[in-house]
Amino acid sequence: MTRLRAIAAAGAASLLVIGGAVATATAASAKVDPGRQAITGTHPEWATPKALASSKPVTTGTVTANVYLASPNASGLATFAAAVSTPGNAQYGHFLSAAQVQAQYGPDASEAQAVSQWATGQHLGVAEVVPGIGGYVQVTGSATAIANAFGVTFGSYRLQGATVRAPEAAASLPASIAGDVAAVSGLDSATHLMKPADTLPPPPQNYFVAPDCSQYYGQKLATQVPGTSTAIPPVNGKAQPWTNCGYTPAQIRGAYHVGTSGDTGKGVTVAVVDAYASPTMHADANEYAKVTGDKPFAAGQYNEVLLGGKNHWTNTGPTACDASGWYGEESLDVESVHGMAPDAHVTYVGAVSCEDNDLLAALSYIVKHHTASIVTDSWGEPYDGSVTQAAYDAIFQAGAAEGIGFFFSSGDSGYEDPAYEDGGSDQIQVDYPTSSPWVTSVGGTSLAIGKANNYEFETAWGTVLDPLTTSSSGSAWDFTPPGSSSDVENFYDGSGGGGVSTAYAQPSYQRGVVPSSLATQVPEGSTTTPMRVIPDVSALADPSTGFLVGETLFGPNNSPERFYLSRIGGTSLASPTFAGIEADAQQAAGFALGFANPAIYLLTRANGIDHAFNDVASHTGVYEVRSNYTDPNNETLPLLTYLRDLGINGTGASALVATPGYDDATGVGSPDRYIQAFQQLVG
Repeated sequence: MTRLRAIAAAGAASLLVIGGAVATATAASAKVDPGRQAITGTHPEWATPKALASSKPVTTGTVTANVYLASPNASGLATFAAAVSTPGNAQYGHFLSAAQVQAQYGPDASEAQAVSQWATGQHLGVAEVVPGIGGYVQVTGSATAIANAFGVTFGSYRLQGATVRAPEAAASLPASIAGDVAAVSGLDSATHLMKPADTLPPPPQNYFVAPDCSQYYGQKLATQVPGTSTAIPPVNGKAQPWTNCGYTPAQIRGAYHVGTSGDTGKGVTVAVVDAYASPTMHADANEYAKVTGDKPFAAGQYNEVLLGGKNHWTNTGPTACDASGWYGEESLDVESVHGMAPDAHVTYVGAVSCEDNDLLAALSYIVKHHTASIVTDSWGEPYDGSVTQAAYDAIFQAGAAEGIGFFFSSGDSGYEDPAYEDGGSDQIQVDYPTSSPWVTSVGGTSLAIGKANNYEFETAWGTVLDPLTTSSSGSAWDFTPPGSSSDVENFYDGSGGGGVSTAYAQPSYQRGVVPSSLATQVPEGSTTTPMRVIPDVSALADPSTGFLVGETLFGPNNSPERFYLSRIGGTSLASPTFAGIEADAQQAAGFALGFANPAIYLLTRANGIDHAFNDVASHTGVYEVRSNYTDPNNETLPLLTYLRDLGINGTGASALVATPGYDDATGVGSPDRYIQAFQQLVG
């Protein structure tokens, strides 16, 4: 996983139907010996015949695999989780305790014992057995022994410049135990880049925001590059505004009508899940609150669950997780949640690494201990980069049964198009876990906040850069705004994630809100089966209309560490912002809201999209000017100045377009009077 720098409807009492996974062609076509069953998700989609690096099978090396245990009553869990999450259903809000969920739906000891006995009989080692929700049996053995046990042949594949191991078809297990298994990870080696380390590294250097910038949208107009005589050309005959320096929580609370609700998240606990742990998080959050005019955490209001302890973190090599880089993600998440819900309790849960298995373990911890009722997660990966979707979805369902809502950033690369948006993706696709129908996917916007902390306008986050060039004849933009399609492709600079899933059928809560013409437009084609579309909602994400964040970092030229303020964005900002507002809505409702999507879409149907949400549509011809240091970590001159064309989410056929009503750039919209509307819905 990578961090991502953001009238009741008729029939509301009927049972919610969550979109199930649609079997992939590779899994369905795999030839399995009689008496065995294929395990969905064990053949990565990128492991195609075209990507084979060698015709010889991989037979050397040691393989460690986690065999995730399935719920003995998976359909019952899904049915119950849907019922308690749907306003109008007789079971709405009647959640179970963590112990009750485990007793009724969790894997039991007999499943773990059966898988362990099978592994031993296959001459595999059993390294670890983790019971309960999210539990697994970890097995080890030679590549040959693992291949024989799981009925696969390991191939050698080319993937993003590396050669990795993966099964050539779906793995299978004897029918006697296949029903006990939800997913298997570790059969491919694509994500196993970590090495053990005893301690976490120090933080990185601060990113310095270059002059000039505004305290609110449009405060200053850009006419000259600071410190120079270089003129900044107008666009359409007008000087364009400087980008903002970073909005404070008070400004965002004002724009999204949080402050006027009177709710502050009191009595609610929000969990933040990231990898690793900043050693100065608590102190940084309190210092940040002070300098931005808010209240620091009260005694006992913030705590940490560090699953790596003192010396059990899995640190990174130069091309892997970048442990210290996650500190800024953690700071952004914690400070955003606290800023939107200043009286909510915040618990940070730090995963041992950014591997799928370790982040899954962090989510499992929250469900097993009912650590919080709201969880924000600012990380993800292209859908086919994961093989543990079934295990994740089981965690989300168990959480829903307990009244826990999971919020995920939708991604920062549009529709994950390898040609333009994300070279790390092998096809046009959505991200995961944000595309699970059991989580709330939060997309990104560019937000203009006025002098009085007022909402001015909002558009889908998507930016094209137009560099300022100088010559003997003067200064000019590199291309005439808005530029050609090739200019957009060449100078695209990130956008909120979204799109149509090829893996999950449309959940019932999206019916009647998501246009069928959109839900059937899968990447590079169409389908007659409506599919899950993301995001569900959206919030501020654009780094140029971004958020002021505070963190203890090294200064220029690695000068001693101290607390710095900087500006940041991405859907990594959008998810904790919405999660904090969800905590305020929970206080207003007076009880746990749990999985939020059924209520979110019901609010859209019941009150009109402009009541609970701002209907974010595309605004054309919206520009800002921004300067960056040549090296922002060391305040190195000269300044590099750009015109930023906003509201362009992706390029070409994979572009996401914000339209009136639901769209795959901003979902149903950003929070308007969401807290107040939610109180009316459940009142």
